[in-house]
Amino acid sequence: MPNAILDPTGAVKTAAARPAAPRAPRHASLKGARVGLLINTKQNARPFLEEVGRLLEEKYDVTLTKRTKVNFAVPEPDEVIKEMVASSDVIITGVGDCGSCSAAAAADGVVLEAAGVPVAAIITDSFRPTADAMAELRGAPGYKYATTAHPVAVLTEDKVRERAAQVLDDVVALLTEPDGEE
Repeated sequence: MPNAILDPTGAVKTAAARPAAPRAPRHASLKGARVGLLINTKQNARPFLEEVGRLLEEKYDVTLTKRTKVNFAVPEPDEVIKEMVASSDVIITGVGDCGSCSAAAAADGVVLEAAGVPVAAIITDSFRPTADAMAELRGAPGYKYATTAHPVAVLTEDKVRERAAQVLDDVVALLTEPDGEE
């Protein structure tokens, strides 16, 4: 099969021109927003995203909802996507700390964006190529996400909090219009 791409989620697709996946409109501010956290089950993903959420609560008075993925390596099913879109103004997902969870975080981000909700996927820097390949496969070449240094799974509690604080500005920038936050 010429130009075939193996989708790590199990489908084989041929490389064909198709329209780019839409990017959801950004918000002017996160003040008072409903923020969905889509947490994978990798070690330290929950405390990392919960700390990002806590910092957003403190700074922007957001309301958090949390959802844990059943399988970190597989994009979420349509019914979960619909539930998250209905209950969130913006979504943060990750932490992509391995190849399969990075690919799944990028795939979830592209699908959620296409459903109309801005997403900040967080990927560790070692897995940029994996996240980029999945985003391109899903029709979103150049998909933007936040990165943190690899690894996250082995960090102490204090280091997890430190890394979450370091990525916060990138997360806010991904979810809002340029110059929307002060």
